[in-house]
Amino acid sequence: MSSLQAMLSAAPYQTYAYSYPHKTAYRPLSRRYALEELWAQENRQALFLYVHIPFCEMRCGFCNLFTQHHAQSDVIAAYLQTLARQANVIKSCLGDVQFARLALGGGTPSLLHPDQLSSLFDLLSNTMGVDLASTPISVEVSPGTLTPDKLACLRSHHVDRISIGIQSFVAAETAAAGRPQPTELAQQALAQIRDGDFPILNIDLIYGLPGQTLDTWRYSLETALQFHPEELYLYPLYVRPLTGLGRSAKSWQDQRRSYYRYARDWLVAQGYQQVSMRMFRTPVATDRTGPVYCCQEDGMVGLGCGARSYTQSLHYASEYAVSKAQIANIINTYMDSPDAAFPFAEYGFELDANDQRRRYVIQSLLQSSGLDLQRYQHRFHRPVFTDLPELAELLDLGLGEQTATHLCLNPAGLEQSDTIGPWLYSQKVQDRMETYTWA
Repeated sequence: MSSLQAMLSAAPYQTYAYSYPHKTAYRPLSRRYALEELWAQENRQALFLYVHIPFCEMRCGFCNLFTQHHAQSDVIAAYLQTLARQANVIKSCLGDVQFARLALGGGTPSLLHPDQLSSLFDLLSNTMGVDLASTPISVEVSPGTLTPDKLACLRSHHVDRISIGIQSFVAAETAAAGRPQPTELAQQALAQIRDGDFPILNIDLIYGLPGQTLDTWRYSLETALQFHPEELYLYPLYVRPLTGLGRSAKSWQDQRRSYYRYARDWLVAQGYQQVSMRMFRTPVATDRTGPVYCCQEDGMVGLGCGARSYTQSLHYASEYAVSKAQIANIINTYMDSPDAAFPFAEYGFELDANDQRRRYVIQSLLQSSGLDLQRYQHRFHRPVFTDLPELAELLDLGLGEQTATHLCLNPAGLEQSDTIGPWLYSQKVQDRMETYTWA
């Protein structure tokens, strides 16, 4: 039995595999990196700017993101002041830079008041130099935090993509997952977004929730499409340490694969294109101009506690935690940091040549468009099957297809993305993930 066969037999769902290396592979770095020197070696003409707002109105039972719930207003205000200090320092380290994309995530950015959102966009424009009018901008929101004045603020600052976590339109399912959410509230929020004339609406849904059936899953999908979302992200439920569901002794029948297959086939029949195991979208036209971001070629700059930054050879961030006490401690440390602490990276993952190659393959292969064999060889100067001969297993097991130009996962392979991704992780990344101490 091959190594991939063994993993598929043991656990078809390993972990969300859409970034590499995983955040649980991060550790204190071997040395303190000066960001000015680090970014001077990078192409800075088409970067992704990500801003992390680590606050939510509640902690969902499935969530292991870096976020604090029920934060006091003075804590949020102090955090935003620190974010402004950090932005000034980071921009001085970056020098001449252009941003091709901007995203506000968390956490829940829509938890902020309209004046706070407006000030944040002013900071990103005036300090970081983001051209808001020409840069694609995405903001994550939740049903319970949306108001018409917040949506008007986002639209006035040229936000063109709203991503909202609905998870399910069945109140009993969201309640069982530790996220009480009246269905009427979710539908009202979606109607407000559509009334706001945002070009792209993304809806997140989760399959495999406690008590979910194929009928209720079908109902959530059909209800979501009543709002004509340009994008849908469908996430299999993962139960993680220290989360509400992770602390629960409850168990339920695992129907994730059948739910995924039903949703995939149904959405494709409705005219959606499958981009990855998780992402489905309609053809979306855009009139934005400016540089185009490519996750394979261009870096990402993260602002805020919990944000990750990517260069070719170094991924760095603040420390990560799930427990309420540890998250609060990390946020407080961030807010107490002097400006002199911000121009350095001290926690993250140093990517050697092997991990750079593996990241390129994972980031490409798990997309429906697949791995461009010629571009890989142009970048790394060797054929991909020389560097990763195990990729032949995908063909042997009937999970992939090879053409003259591409290696792609077929439908049977794409649905196994959350196993194929971890299968390609380097031994160093696997060892670090396995020895990570959840806090």
